[in-house]
Order: sequence, then C-alpha cells, then structure tokens
Amino acid sequence: MEHELFSRGPSPAVRLTFFILLSLLLLVSDVHYSYLKTLRAGIATAIYPLQRIAMLPVELLGAIGDYTRTQSSLIKENAFLQKQNLEDRAALLRYRAIQQENDHLRQLFGARARVNTPSVMAEILYDERDPFSRKIIVDKGLQAHVAEGSAVIDNAGVIGQVLQAYPFSSEISLITDKDHPTPVQVLRNGLRAIVFGFGSSNLLDLKYMSLNTDIRPGDLLVTSGLDGTFPAGLPVATVLAVDRNPVYAFSRITCKPVAGVNRYRQVLILAPGSPPPPIPVANPEPPPARGKK
Repeated sequence: MEHELFSRGPSPAVRLTFFILLSLLLLVSDVHYSYLKTLRAGIATAIYPLQRIAMLPVELLGAIGDYTRTQSSLIKENAFLQKQNLEDRAALLRYRAIQQENDHLRQLFGARARVNTPSVMAEILYDERDPFSRKIIVDKGLQAHVAEGSAVIDNAGVIGQVLQAYPFSSEISLITDKDHPTPVQVLRNGLRAIVFGFGSSNLLDLKYMSLNTDIRPGDLLVTSGLDGTFPAGLPVATVLAVDRNPVYAFSRITCKPVAGVNRYRQVLILAPGSPPPPIPVANPEPPPARGKK
C-alpha cells in the first residue's frame, strides 16, 4: 500500500524531460528578453550573507597568516635597523675621533712652524701602569734621533721631557710627574720660579715662593729657557689658586697645565738645546808678595 502511494505520478524519464525543456525555455527567455536578471540579483543578494559566512574561516586563516608574516618581518627588520644604527653610531664616533685627531695634527704642524727648533712627531703607545707615576711611552726612539732630556710639547704647550730613549721607543716623564721640576717665569712680570708635579693629580705646585710674591690666579707661566732643555716662552701652566697663609713660610700656589697632558695621542719631541754654560768659579786672590829682607 505504501509502495503504491509513493510510486504514483509521472515516471522519472518524463520528469527529466520536463525539467530539461523548462531549463531550455528559461535559458532562451533570459538570452532574448532578460526576464531573469532581476531574479538573479535578488537571489544573489539573499545568499550573500551565507557566502560571507562560508568564506569567513578562509579569510580568518589568511589574516592570521598575514599577521604572523608581518610580525616576523617587522621583528627581523627592527633587529636589522638596530644593528645598522649601532654600526652607524660607531662609525660616526670613529669619524669624530679621526676629525679631532686631524685637527690636533694640524695644530701640531702649526706649533712646529712656530717653534724654531728641529722636532720629531711621535705617537703615544701607552701609559705607565703605576697609578702614582705620570709617564708615557711613545713610538720614536734613538733611530729617530731622540735624545734623553729632550723637551716634549703639543700644540698648546709643554707636556714633559724624555726620561729614557730606547732604540724604537722613548719614555717621557710628564710635567705632572711627582717632583718633576720645570723652570718657568711669570709672563706678566717676568718672575722666575720652578713648578713641580703632584704625581697623584694633573696639577702643578709652584714651590718656594714667599708670602709677598707678586703672583695671582690667572697668571700664565712660560718656560724660562734657563735650563737649556726647554726653549724660552713655551706655555706651561696657569695659576689656579694662591694661598698666603702666615702659618707657612711660603705661599701654597696650585697651577693647571696648559697642554693636553692626558688628552691627545700625538706629541712633538724637540731636539735638545745647547746646555747652559758652566757656572764660573772665582779665582782665589794670590797671596801677598813678601818683601825682600
């Protein structure tokens, strides 16, 4: 009974033929009369949300992939830019150091032209390891005709004196070395004196000056040239402070070197000057002649 109920109606072949003819009719009508354009537009509008919902997982996966790739690319690019920035800053610092060194070299050549003494340009290799010693080692020695006792200057003034000359290097004692003496005179009034190094600091001590000595802060001290080592007139130091305490027998005068004692790598070593003449010794008076008996 049930089989007979569902088997009623046209046969499948008839149904297929019907739907084929209907499809052909709709196709011909759409081509010639465009009746179905509005219908298709309505159907497309109705099923558009369903299409978006169906495509949402694909678009979401694509967005996640793009975000991951973008983040990875940004991280790599950021790391590269940071590295490039560090390299550029290092190159800029080297460029500035080279520029300062070139400026200092030009000033040294100017100092060489101003000093009418043969000189040798040397580069500082390293400092002495003793923290209480103010000595440096340069790359010029006996092969460059450097002699012991030669004066060492830079573009600003006196740095020190050659303490020991080796075949290919030299040891220089800075004017700030402990008790290193440098004969000077006050440029303002010509007063002669001797400055000594402190050793533990980049300062100088003007010793053995009486309390009423005409010297004041700001005075410029230059080499007196009386020792036969330093040419006369080279800047040495400026007076920082003058303490005239009556408790002490002498004034306590602190000076600051003019030259770049610990700032530059290039120095000028001057040829040794002629030594001062020996101190004359007075001839003893001859004994009085005895009268003849």
